[in-house]
Amino acid sequence: MPLYLTESDVATVLTIEETIGALEEIFRLQASGAATNEPRRRVRAAGATLHTLSAAVGPFRSFRGLLGVKSYSVTRRGARFYVTLYDADSGEMLALIEADRLGQVRTGAASGVAAKYMSKPDAGIVGLYGAGWQARSQLAAVSAVRNVREVRVYSKRTESRKRFCEQMRAELGLENIRPVDEPQRAADGADILITITSAREPVLEGAWIAPGAHLIAAGGNSLLRREFDDEALKRAGRIVVDSLDQARLEAGELVQAAEKGLIVWERLRELRSVVAGEVTGRNDDDEITIFKSLGLAIEDVAAAALVYERARERGLGKEI
Repeated sequence: MPLYLTESDVATVLTIEETIGALEEIFRLQASGAATNEPRRRVRAAGATLHTLSAAVGPFRSFRGLLGVKSYSVTRRGARFYVTLYDADSGEMLALIEADRLGQVRTGAASGVAAKYMSKPDAGIVGLYGAGWQARSQLAAVSAVRNVREVRVYSKRTESRKRFCEQMRAELGLENIRPVDEPQRAADGADILITITSAREPVLEGAWIAPGAHLIAAGGNSLLRREFDDEALKRAGRIVVDSLDQARLEAGELVQAAEKGLIVWERLRELRSVVAGEVTGRNDDDEITIFKSLGLAIEDVAAAALVYERARERGLGKEI
């Protein structure tokens, strides 16, 4: 019988470290042709929007094959997230999973994978733009793959960035984490830059980026949103996305730059190719690299499979 897993169940079993490992595995499968991802689709009615993403995966962890759908509704009252996981061999539904926490962790984990392969090995200074729910897993993931020594946090609201620093100091044991009151101060000399905002206009200017820095842009998945400017793209040597198909539909920074002739889609690379070793994440220590994250269904399926396995081991969830 299918297992129903709540947000509490997910929070109990899902760790950022294990999710990073699961995503690395799923990206290698995708590079080999054993995992298929379908871009996000949206339908709208009466002020509500339903978003759906789907994926199919061959042999993965303890499974012979998996199918999965992530769906979430957005209304004036908020958003609700679910992942439905199926056994690809029998077609049986394995689990229905509440997926707000799952999505937060998998989004951070994708950034952690990118940082592992695209940032300098000794990267230790992080500039973070955004201090909300999603920012927490971004910082946790980067801290899991790099020895983070210093973090500077910028967001528009003073109290939000102060509270975020206090929480992350306690959760991650980061002693040298502090809020800054000007956006450029977060970028000065940073090895890794993370933008995780809902900004419609750039919060990060390319002129501020230090040589050798790695930029993770994970906040926007709409053509109307831009977290960094054209100068960042002009200065970057390697630009990687999680999905070229999805980027053409959703990456506001890249679509607008392509329309201006500043980038050529064929020169961009996907994260699966970097993880599989088909292309390098960076060419030297002075190269600026960018990872534009949009969020993929294969990432949700990988995280959901991990949740399902751990929940079965611990006897969590309710059969339905």
